Amino acid sequence: MSQPKTQRAAVLGTPIEHSRSPILHNAGYAAAGLPHWEYSRIECAAEDLPRIVREADESFRGFSVTMPAKFAALKFADEASERAREIGSANTLIRTENGWFADNTDVDGIIGALSELVGSRPIRRALVIGGGGTARPALWALRQAGVEEIDIINRTDRSEELRTLLGEVPFSISSFDADLAALSFAADVIISTVPPAAIEGHESALAHAPILDVIYDPWPTPLTTAAAANGYVTVGGDVMLAYQAFGQFELFTGVEPPREIMRQALKDSLR
Repeated sequence: MSQPKTQRAAVLGTPIEHSRSPILHNAGYAAAGLPHWEYSRIECAAEDLPRIVREADESFRGFSVTMPAKFAALKFADEASERAREIGSANTLIRTENGWFADNTDVDGIIGALSELVGSRPIRRALVIGGGGTARPALWALRQAGVEEIDIINRTDRSEELRTLLGEVPFSISSFDADLAALSFAADVIISTVPPAAIEGHESALAHAPILDVIYDPWPTPLTTAAAANGYVTVGGDVMLAYQAFGQFELFTGVEPPREIMRQALKDSLR
């Protein structure tokens, strides 16, 4: 009886040595009975992505894509999901009969993390810190969740590019000179998409609602520490990372991901 051919996936980005994606996916392969699947890291700048993906042999069935290559991934793809096109970037490439298909499962990561943060409670008003590449899937996910109003804190005004992304959802963009405490108290949930250094000195003003912080190492962040001290629930980027990986796992393999085992492997790696 012949052995199944090796099937591969990998995460592309730079720097990439810190990525926990191989831990998640390889734990999933083992638990799902897929010993012929392998998942690795490949150092990849944005300009290198087309060459690396084109040169990948047939054993590579898909790629996870992290910064700074997410915009390049969408541009490179032959086809793309509607959500990837609207967000303007892709974190997933899947080999198909027609070439490479791009998707953005960061949305699944945000939605999954929010479900653990606030449960089934409706989010009427949200505060998003940051307006860059990580903020875009967060804003898209909030729109899909039916949020009624979004406040955005960002150093520059990106109203024009975000208006297309948010559609009919009312939003406003403020700088860090605004009354951050008032914005924080008004929010049902806060999503921080920036490194801790970007909000240094503003943590106490912002820590007045449940918080999803996309950072997971080191954890807790100063922002989530301040929020927890005020009695608010917080969720880290490890939860988002796990949920976005579940979608990729199924897209790559066609198999339902063993979620709890994958999450436990991630938790163990972060201890």
